[in-house]
Amino acid sequence: MPAIFLFSNALIAPTSAALATMTLLDSIHLAATWMLVGLIWVVQILVYPQFRRVAPAEFRDYHFAHCFRIGLIVAPLLFIEATTAAWLLYAGQRTLTFILSTGLIPVVWLSTAVFQAPIHTRLMRGFDTPLIERLLLTNWIRTLAWTARGILVSLTLL
Repeated sequence: MPAIFLFSNALIAPTSAALATMTLLDSIHLAATWMLVGLIWVVQILVYPQFRRVAPAEFRDYHFAHCFRIGLIVAPLLFIEATTAAWLLYAGQRTLTFILSTGLIPVVWLSTAVFQAPIHTRLMRGFDTPLIERLLLTNWIRTLAWTARGILVSLTLL
């Protein structure tokens, strides 16, 4: 019986032939992408809304610790995702779904650079409800882009 990835048999149940042809590189790329998808949903639904509940007097320390710790998780995964995507392109992966999924990497990175990173920089000064709300709103760009990436990569590699 093939392993069922992601949500259910109806969404993605790779055939034994697909599993047999899946390379280690494919597996690493798929895993890194879905780890980032899972992480961004936790951040969007749990972590960022929780910012609202931190006492203003403690927010700076809380936010700094969040940024430091999340960076320890996200940075290696971003590196792995981008590197394996480039490697797969170099190795000849040219399906439309993979090209589209790879095109979403700059969307995520640009959203981070243009919206989320500057907001986090400003939040380092202290609690600011409108900034937290803007962070929640703009983070949907990354959440939806990474989710679409995960689906497209799965359709490509499974």
